[in-house]
Amino acid sequence: QNSTVLSAAIIITLIGLIIYLHFVKIDQESLLVIGSLGIQVTSSYASGKESTTFIEMSQVQDVVINEAIHMQKVIYYLCILLRDPGDPQGVSEVVPLFQSSKPRLDCLIEVYKSCQEILEQRKTAPQSS
Repeated sequence: QNSTVLSAAIIITLIGLIIYLHFVKIDQESLLVIGSLGIQVTSSYASGKESTTFIEMSQVQDVVINEAIHMQKVIYYLCILLRDPGDPQGVSEVVPLFQSSKPRLDCLIEVYKSCQEILEQRKTAPQSS
């Protein structure tokens, strides 16, 4: 009887670990910004599974570094502000990036500067019809 309980506990633990690795544990996050198309956010899980989100550039209002207070620390994170279809100057949604990897502020600043360069090029480029 004890061996069946122990076997069941081991099997449940292994199933829980597999579920954690496949759906929760993010191993790597990447951001690809193409000024004429949009922004692609990819998360690679420890199991090898990848999740990709694409945001069209016409939806992007801006990219900002935001801050949050968690416990007794200030945490900085990169966000994409999505344009409100009803109000061109408004923001409809805030999409946080790099939530699992939590890069340092100096790394976020480098990514932010690169994103701002691409967004600025898009704004100054002549619009094609």
